[in-house]
Amino acid sequence: MASEIRDINLAESGYRKLEWVHRNCDLLRTLEEEFKKTKPFAGKKIALSVHLEAKTGYLCQVLNAGGAEMYVTGSNPLSTQDDVAAALAADGMEVHAWYGSTPEEYEAHIRHTLQAGPNIIIDDGGDLVNMVHNEMPELIPNIIGGCEETTTGIIRLEAMNKAGKLQFPMVRVNNADCKHLFDNRYGTGQSVWDGINRTTNLIVAGKIVVVAGYGWCGKGTAMRAKGLGARVIVTEIDPVKAIEAVMDGFDVMPMNEAAKVGDFFVTVTGCDGVIDQEDFAVMKDGAVLCNAGHFDCEIDVAWLKANATEMREQRNNIMGYHLPTGQWVFILGEGRLVNLACADGHPAEIMDMSFAIQALSAKYLVEHGKELKEKLIDVPREVDLDVARRKLKFLGKEIDVLTPEQEKYLNSYNL
Repeated sequence: MASEIRDINLAESGYRKLEWVHRNCDLLRTLEEEFKKTKPFAGKKIALSVHLEAKTGYLCQVLNAGGAEMYVTGSNPLSTQDDVAAALAADGMEVHAWYGSTPEEYEAHIRHTLQAGPNIIIDDGGDLVNMVHNEMPELIPNIIGGCEETTTGIIRLEAMNKAGKLQFPMVRVNNADCKHLFDNRYGTGQSVWDGINRTTNLIVAGKIVVVAGYGWCGKGTAMRAKGLGARVIVTEIDPVKAIEAVMDGFDVMPMNEAAKVGDFFVTVTGCDGVIDQEDFAVMKDGAVLCNAGHFDCEIDVAWLKANATEMREQRNNIMGYHLPTGQWVFILGEGRLVNLACADGHPAEIMDMSFAIQALSAKYLVEHGKELKEKLIDVPREVDLDVARRKLKFLGKEIDVLTPEQEKYLNSYNL
């Protein structure tokens, strides 16, 4: 099937973005050179659905260098960059994605990506895996396995596995230390505020920021808000995480209380209905809301659209809603991922680590997929440590090594 993209003539701009990522992704650049020689994916088809911007584009090039036939789509209608999609198509990959796709177009792009009959799936949020199981089960016998990038996708996979529905091995890439400790915390923390600041052009210092969810992404978002001079409130359902937020110096309260005082709201939970009509009703006039969770259901934008007395676009990617209670609230990026809908996503050096884990996990599946008994597996520890050691080397840092005597001490019960 031919690629479905906006305009192949945008490829030159896409190549410039890919060149910048190439320059700043030491791990992926090293893997690309290794894969060119070893061709670990020779004869294999990889279907990939990840936010289609330059870092993802470079991952596709690395996998392609390893011999893979690449079939590529996005994982969010507002995160696809049309020039990057054009560059990948110009490289000979089959690409089905464009910015601002309708729900029907987005679903068709997922379906067309899968019609190639992939051997490996690389997913971000679970859309490829769900469609295979629900609509295209005939593809399953040829699928060795797949990799899942994000927390929300893993939640869906765990539900499928618990129900006995998951039919092939999936690697929980998000659970790797070299992914969630850095991507989710430092990547999300920086890119969320990059998106907010670019879009609103408002001061953060002195404002009250409400962060919904104190997982790794929430920790990063709250940390960077504090660094910008905000007073931070965390809302949580987990008592342990709530205590952690308190001891990290943040206030903790229910959303309906936080809604009364917040200036900025960032949802980072992976759940739906986190901010709803009861919360809107008590918000300050001018409150700014955005989402950093995978799906656009954390803020009830549908209720706003149905019940606002007036809707008005204030700036690009800012929609204002005049509430029946009299105040205006403003939603960034339609309630989709603010760091991608309103900015360029995580920094290149951070995605270098995450996508190195992806590439090496896909290689592991090719080499060991037939041996795997479990349907949900963690990234092998040796892969995690390999990425960490490589990254330290590029950072110019060295660490200590245990002596034989120390190893013996640590492995002995007679101390």
